[in-house]
Amino acid sequence: MAIPYSLALVLLVPLVSAPVVYYLGKQMGKKVGWVATLPLIVTLLLIFSLAADLNGGGSYSESYSWAPDAGLTFGLLADGLSFWMLITINVLCLGICVYSTTYMEHRFEEEEHHTGVPTPNSAYASYYALYLLYAVGMLGTVLTTNLIQFYLFYELMLVPSWALINNYGYGDRERIGMMYFMWTHVGAVILLAGILSSYWITGSFEIAALSGVVGSPIAGWIAFAILIGFFTKMAVFGIHIWLPYAHGEAPTPISALLSPAMIGIGAYAATRLVIIPMFPVYQTFSLVFSLWALLTMTYGGLMALAQDDIKRFLAYSSVSQMGYIFLGLASAAEYGVSGAIFHYITHGFGKCILFGVAGILMAQVGTRSIKEMGGLADRMPWTTVLCLLGFFSIAGVPPTMGFMSKFFIFSGAFSSALSGSPTQLILALVAIIMTVLTVGYSLWTVRRIFFGPLPEKLKEVKEAPWTMTVPLLVFALFSVIIGIYPKLVTDYLLPFISEALHATTAALSH
Repeated sequence: MAIPYSLALVLLVPLVSAPVVYYLGKQMGKKVGWVATLPLIVTLLLIFSLAADLNGGGSYSESYSWAPDAGLTFGLLADGLSFWMLITINVLCLGICVYSTTYMEHRFEEEEHHTGVPTPNSAYASYYALYLLYAVGMLGTVLTTNLIQFYLFYELMLVPSWALINNYGYGDRERIGMMYFMWTHVGAVILLAGILSSYWITGSFEIAALSGVVGSPIAGWIAFAILIGFFTKMAVFGIHIWLPYAHGEAPTPISALLSPAMIGIGAYAATRLVIIPMFPVYQTFSLVFSLWALLTMTYGGLMALAQDDIKRFLAYSSVSQMGYIFLGLASAAEYGVSGAIFHYITHGFGKCILFGVAGILMAQVGTRSIKEMGGLADRMPWTTVLCLLGFFSIAGVPPTMGFMSKFFIFSGAFSSALSGSPTQLILALVAIIMTVLTVGYSLWTVRRIFFGPLPEKLKEVKEAPWTMTVPLLVFALFSVIIGIYPKLVTDYLLPFISEALHATTAALSH
């Protein structure tokens, strides 16, 4: 049963905690990471309290007076579409916060070694305060019910994540941070143009009012402008340039949230703001988007095969996985759209495990180069198992949940193709064949890192501390449990998507 004001508290608890964590961090130093986990535990319990109300297509909303003269209310909504998005974001943020307690200590020791300057407590304070604000941005984007509020939270995701890359990243982090900021901000400005154009037609900033855009002569342009904003965040082919750089140079815990949690929010937003309210308009893009999705998954997979830096390898893998999510959305079918959101959850847990493994290798082995590793399975058995489970999840190997999410995506793609053009059927067939790429680069990378001869310089490598391995084991457990019993997710997603698409179609036909 929902706790009163639970949705507002999901945002307020970490938001209010951020300055508190900053103040305590200046006194406590690295130990403040454990304090930062507390608000995330509270928000997770609040989200789980909604489970019974949302199962089977239910919803729970809250509305607060915000700017009455402008016709704006601060609305929050949890339903079958957003419930597992919220759980995924919250569980990943909580687990990676625990992971950060050890990893960021290692990262700051690296900085001390390079610069000779001791790390002040304020560095830990800033990191965890920004981390909580980043979590608020992601959670708020998923909960919001009006477009101005949505845009504010969408930008709130950007600012703390840019600061985290700029201040705590690797290499040429300031230039890469600015590149990340500019690319994603330009996408957001195009999104804003679409939002303001929709207001000119509907006279409302409510997301529910977007259905009023259908029938307008410029409906297709508005939908495309909004979608480009989200596709830039998803890093689909052609507008993906920023992603390999940002993920490669971000501190690894932030890479573990940028890729699995944040970029996939673009798929949720495309579903909420375009596919559901403007379904007839969106259907006209289906064939073009299917081709674009195929290009994205193929390009990302081939580029991943060519990488030696493990973090850039995982970044290009994320581009490829966004192609699968994009394919589900492009199908404009009930199962395909449900599969896209399901694969967001799959990719979230699977890729978070893999970026966590990359961080473990960087901390314990001391290199990011795949060719410098090998034979680590005996030295790091837990890390080896986690890496395999992470790759199995994104590759769709049973019993991980990736199998079911890809099954839904391809069910939607084929159902749409069989009732559409022969070209779309060919694209769906090629897309399912291209899944071999994911399996190929996954197993080849595991072979190069964990098997074969162990280099002499790696004989003393040890397993990572429990603070780094246990969060990843929890993510792996989630992946396997949902893979064995997918109804935990589909009982929320399918009824909502089915009812929403049918309701939109019926309303617009009248």
